Amino acid sequence: MKSELMNMLESRKEEIIHIRRYLHENPELSFKEEKTAQYIADFYKGKDVEIQTNVGNGYGVIVTIKGGKPGKTIGLRADFDALPIIEETDVPFKSKNEGVMHACGHDGHTAYLLVLADCLTQLKDSIPGTIKIIHQHAEEVPPGGAKSIVESGLIDDLDAVYGIHLLPMGPAGTVGYHPGFSFNGRAYMKLKVQGRGGHGSSPHLANDAIVAASHFVTAAQTIISRRLSPFDIGVITIGSFDGKGTFNVIKDSVELEGDVRYMTNETKETIEREMKRIVRGIEEEFGVKCELTYTPDYPPLYNDPELTAKVAASLRSMNDPDIKEVREFPALAPSEDFAYYAEKFPACFFYIACTPKGVKDPYFNHHPKFDIDEDALLVAAKAVGQVVCSYYELD
Repeated sequence: MKSELMNMLESRKEEIIHIRRYLHENPELSFKEEKTAQYIADFYKGKDVEIQTNVGNGYGVIVTIKGGKPGKTIGLRADFDALPIIEETDVPFKSKNEGVMHACGHDGHTAYLLVLADCLTQLKDSIPGTIKIIHQHAEEVPPGGAKSIVESGLIDDLDAVYGIHLLPMGPAGTVGYHPGFSFNGRAYMKLKVQGRGGHGSSPHLANDAIVAASHFVTAAQTIISRRLSPFDIGVITIGSFDGKGTFNVIKDSVELEGDVRYMTNETKETIEREMKRIVRGIEEEFGVKCELTYTPDYPPLYNDPELTAKVAASLRSMNDPDIKEVREFPALAPSEDFAYYAEKFPACFFYIACTPKGVKDPYFNHHPKFDIDEDALLVAAKAVGQVVCSYYELD
């Protein structure tokens, strides 16, 4: 079956590229992907599969491929939302939706999985088990789509789940993996500091919220430098400090917003605990009132080491001309809501390198000039197809 699957994918390479370009031209933002979801559902119409739409808290689509023999159930996931970015690439299939762009590769994720799923459907009589194709909405915006799909109960029977991400971290043909904690978790924080306004000439009659909030900005960084082990990873970024006023008026209140990242659940708990303690200290030290909103978003993404080792070994054994290198990638600082699947099921989320040909310094995901080498799409399809065959021990 494996050689037949690879031949089928090779014969449909241009179709994968065509689908990717159509999706790239017609991007939709998180939780607004109605037309994209309909396009996905329409692709499967008339095929011997079960289709479930509007899954989770948005436009998720789950397609179930029941094999010809009983066996385990696995999930293959691809996300399909875009970003609020004005595209700056010079390609003929540039976004038609002004201010919306597939700047993270989700168009490519969806394109490869649609065709792979169709090929697996045609070969399903040889599959000893069930494959659930998870087309997921809203990866980019918390609370995301993954958590709601997990909570829907529609994938409770999974024995393992796999996903990939296109990343410009090497030429097309390179596949990366990382066991254990692989993507940061993240949290959102907002702090309102309420002081007492007054005249700039008489600070002793006021209580300067800017001074207190500025102290928080500095003190929060000591959580990273003095409360985390040197071997732990954590980041606190204060991205907004709303303190604009008049030059000779002491601010009555200010608001800050920030982004928190961490690689383990233990680090997550430490940062949250210490941040709350600093806020209590600022209230006491400066005599202000603080209102802290601290909301954990996506958890750290944990790749099951045993499953990941099997994926790496399987890919290295392929001897396929399109997959030239399989190597371990470092853990990555961004966050991914695939982490919710990995919290519940044995999971492996691996990487398909896609640096455009001839480019030495590629634009990374979420840049308005982000682009891919479309040869990477066939690599993705083959790599995930190989993982499926290896899982079910299909020759």
